[in-house]
Amino acid sequence: MKTLLSFWCRGVGWLVSATSHTISLALPLLAGTVAFEVFSRYVLDRPTLWAYDVSLFLFGYIGALCGAHAQLKKSHINVDIVYLAVSQRWKNVFDLLANTLGGFFLLVIATKGWEKAVEALEFGYTRQSEWAPSIAHFWIMVTVAAVLFLMQLSADMIKDTWQLVTGDPLLNEEEQA
Repeated sequence: MKTLLSFWCRGVGWLVSATSHTISLALPLLAGTVAFEVFSRYVLDRPTLWAYDVSLFLFGYIGALCGAHAQLKKSHINVDIVYLAVSQRWKNVFDLLANTLGGFFLLVIATKGWEKAVEALEFGYTRQSEWAPSIAHFWIMVTVAAVLFLMQLSADMIKDTWQLVTGDPLLNEEEQA
């Protein structure tokens, strides 16, 4: 059982890391889009129709798809004054409670995101801008990001439950990094 649970946790960690490192490659593209728009608008006096929408989508992709990575690295906000003052068992309990609440929220986001994606594809929804790009891809990304985050929460909950029940961590320090 430990082998199977460890495999899931390591696999999810690898997928989350690979996704966030891949999407981070969009940062230079985002910076280039904004720089091009500034140049085009203020130097050439010819603003683009597409740069705002592209930068909005890229920023959304980067922010949403890297949320699971922040969870993997334990980078989200915590109430440290309480959290650091309690035993490891209580930390596991706090984490399980927080991850359950977060998981419920993400399940709603994933469900509604998918419904919006299907609706956007079915009716051809576009952004209300001059360029009017399709928004279906954005809702698909929201769904994927929520599912990826849910997978990371499930791995964290497995690790917390294992440690709460056995008293030993499921993964050693190198495997968790």
